[in-house]
Amino acid sequence: MDFYLKPKEDVLKELGTNAEGLPKLEAEKRLLENGRNELAKAKKKSLARRFAEQLINPMVLVLLVAAAVSLLIAMVKGGNPNEYAEACIILAVVLLNSMLGVFQENKAEKAIEALQGMSAAIAKVRRGGAVLRIPAGELVIGDIVLIEAGDAVPADMRLIQSASLKIEEAALTGESVPADKLTDALRSGEAGVTGKVPLGDRKNMAYMGSSVAYGRGEGVVTAVGMHTEMGKIAEIIQSTQEGETPLQKRLSQLSKALSFLVLGICAAIFIVRLVSMKECNAEGVADSFMLSVSLAVAAIPEGLAAVVTVVLSIGVTNMAKRSAIVRRLTAVETLGCAQIICSDKTGTLTQNKMTVVESFGDTKLLAKAMALCCDAELTPDGEIVGDPTENALVAFARKEGFDKNTLVAECPRVAEAPFDSVRKMMSTIHRTQNGIVQYTTHIRQFVKKLEK
Repeated sequence: MDFYLKPKEDVLKELGTNAEGLPKLEAEKRLLENGRNELAKAKKKSLARRFAEQLINPMVLVLLVAAAVSLLIAMVKGGNPNEYAEACIILAVVLLNSMLGVFQENKAEKAIEALQGMSAAIAKVRRGGAVLRIPAGELVIGDIVLIEAGDAVPADMRLIQSASLKIEEAALTGESVPADKLTDALRSGEAGVTGKVPLGDRKNMAYMGSSVAYGRGEGVVTAVGMHTEMGKIAEIIQSTQEGETPLQKRLSQLSKALSFLVLGICAAIFIVRLVSMKECNAEGVADSFMLSVSLAVAAIPEGLAAVVTVVLSIGVTNMAKRSAIVRRLTAVETLGCAQIICSDKTGTLTQNKMTVVESFGDTKLLAKAMALCCDAELTPDGEIVGDPTENALVAFARKEGFDKNTLVAECPRVAEAPFDSVRKMMSTIHRTQNGIVQYTTHIRQFVKKLEK
């Protein structure tokens, strides 16, 4: 639904709600009907299936055939325990290789699940006129959600209130600069050829996966779970089939080459032995066959699979020490072969954090002025919340020995002239022990210094 083209009053009416929020019973009913506000998780593979996938590998299959042939040779030769040693060694290598692969995959899965559990969000919602804090997974269409600086947007919403609200949507649009949010309906003329307004231009919408950089606002939930814009992206990712890594392709080629080589050795030795026999009999044919098979088995590098797995495991361990989780062993080799990495815009693979790299004049005075003449906040746990540019100013002041909260307590703000597109400045007036002081930040000068 194109809720961004409709007035907020019409949106509330269409969703069967109002500014006071849904009644508790209605919210529970909608939760049962529409499901939880969560992205669908891919179906987990059973332990047996994961183990089978480790065995369905060209190199491992060649080793299994070699083990079977070795076992057959040992049985034909009379069942001497020493004759079974080669078959047992090959099977042990295959088993160890498969167990190691399954163990690494399970370990990576548990680490990812732990990270997902840590990121479980809490939403502030108004229901029946009362403001509640509930798990984001319990949000339903029609809920009135309250958001402020530092909050993650828990679902797709049509904004109905905005007080200097800015939302960082880099994960969806790639834009590093937070988008200003409004509540007015967009004009249909703003839509493109398809009649749809591009996601980045929907100024009256807030989407799951984005975060509030500045201000506060309220919105009515229009989509939850897999029906959100983030859910559509997740669905595309889940439907993507995994291809073979370069290492898997090369091992597959080697396995095919070894298979043809083994068959060629068997055929050549068997034919030569038959031709050189003075008298062809059943015992001579059997001996020739067993000899050719024995030589073929000896040509197979049984330790190759184990060596590859051990080396890749070492790579996974080294990556884990650098806080990088690798789910598939073979992906380590692929990452190591990468020569060029093409990354998306700020906020997806990068952190979307700005840093002051150069300053002029009295650095201490500049740092103090920058920290006071901005609206970024410093939380008790040391996190800086606000616009990325203003966050850089507070971080710069902290680096110079100024704590934003201490400065605000010592020099309280008594008046301000907010930044606007005409002045391109922000001015704040503070009460100090020496009287009233005004600080002004000029965005053009600041950007110019950063560009240098």
